[in-house]
Amino acid sequence: MDFAEPLLAGVLRRRRQRFLAEVQLADGGIVTAHCPNTGSMLGCCEPGFRVWPGPATRPGRRCPCTWELVSVPESGGDGETLVGINTGRANAPVHEALQRRRIPGLDAYPAIRREVPVDNGRIDFPLQSADGARCFVEVKNVTAAVSGGRAPFPDAVSSRACRHLRELARLAAEGHRSVLRYVVQRRDVECVAPAAEIDPDYAGTLARVRRDGVEVLAWRGRGTPRGIRGGGGVTGSLQRSRAATRRHSTSGPASMV
Repeated sequence: MDFAEPLLAGVLRRRRQRFLAEVQLADGGIVTAHCPNTGSMLGCCEPGFRVWPGPATRPGRRCPCTWELVSVPESGGDGETLVGINTGRANAPVHEALQRRRIPGLDAYPAIRREVPVDNGRIDFPLQSADGARCFVEVKNVTAAVSGGRAPFPDAVSSRACRHLRELARLAAEGHRSVLRYVVQRRDVECVAPAAEIDPDYAGTLARVRRDGVEVLAWRGRGTPRGIRGGGGVTGSLQRSRAATRRHSTSGPASMV
């Protein structure tokens, strides 16, 4: 997935009011950027971090830029890694991969829809096979990596995320296939884990819906100033795999534990 416009380089001065961030650009100017992330952005919003906002494309918008990327210390390493913080970007690489039949196990559904209302909200990707079988895919963006390549989700209490899990379980109970897909927009993550210490309700709900038939997949991408890279060999598993333990890979599978 490519960004529509080239990103701007800057330094984060502060995140304020959750949806706003002050950024000092390379030319010394200061802009207020929209922060498209409702979470705490654990480890991703420290003043002084290098950031990349993109110019707004909608005329008349309040903020002239949207914050897209941040450079953070690499989990378990001495370098830095770019993190895609825009939660709205997580669906695009999944949609591209679905269209190109590049997600093993989800490549038998030629009918792909987006953001379709269901009983208790919306599902990101309702899919349908040629014989009419239905599959519902919900996508969640993961940005935090606490230590050792372990990324917790969510990074803040999220009743909305719990509601989505229950909706997937309801659809599974009706006989449909239900899939939760984590998109990890940073290269240094080896596994995704429910953040029981942050949101115990979410962790408990996730455990229950997995027993009820909801599948959980995790995919690791790579954010760049040009776009989100990766997409080949898009796989995931419920257990830590050999592929997931290969540190510093630029794209590919991450495990769910």
